[in-house]
Amino acid sequence: MISLEQVNATVPGRTVLKDVTLTLRERRIAVIGANGSGKSTFARLLNGLVRPSSGRVTVDGVDTAKDAKAVRRLVGFLFQDPDNQIVMPLVEEDLRFSLKALKLDRPEEDAAIERILSRFALGHLREQPSHNLSGGEKQLLALANILLRAPRYLVLDEPTTLLDLRNRRRVMEAIDALPETVICVTHDLEIAAGYERVLLLEDGRVLDDGPAEAVIARYRSMAE
Repeated sequence: MISLEQVNATVPGRTVLKDVTLTLRERRIAVIGANGSGKSTFARLLNGLVRPSSGRVTVDGVDTAKDAKAVRRLVGFLFQDPDNQIVMPLVEEDLRFSLKALKLDRPEEDAAIERILSRFALGHLREQPSHNLSGGEKQLLALANILLRAPRYLVLDEPTTLLDLRNRRRVMEAIDALPETVICVTHDLEIAAGYERVLLLEDGRVLDDGPAEAVIARYRSMAE
């Protein structure tokens, strides 16, 4: 369970999120809203990339402001641009780098890499330069890196914005198959429509919170 208690978040000159109190339990939660509504800041609060200026965020009881390292073991974060997460020159090297914190022996690392490459059908790219992959392949590699560390929760910040239709479908099929809890910030209302709970942010506040159909309908009405 992820809990936000009277959370405010500020950047120089303005408050980005205002008095947000939520409990996130559902397996699939989407976060929608206009640009500048606070969605990305909200996402970054959930794994400690951003700390609240007041209030409290906890993940399974762990305070993000007090133990961000423990929180990041629980919450994986997928950025909009996978190049922000890919650090090593070759695909296999990048995956192996993600496993270092787990202190596995070499055979265990090899087995974990083999499983994740097979899971995402990336085996043929094992020795390929990471930054030469297609957009969809990069996003799958970034996702694979996160899942190697076995988080309980996965936060996605606009995971399909930079992808063409084919790669969008491929990435979302992979995400939809995950057993982990997924919290997805998205402008893609088709993605949000498939989630069991949707949060609508407006001007740093949670304007609506509920079933996808009702919340999306309200968001659409705001644009009319």
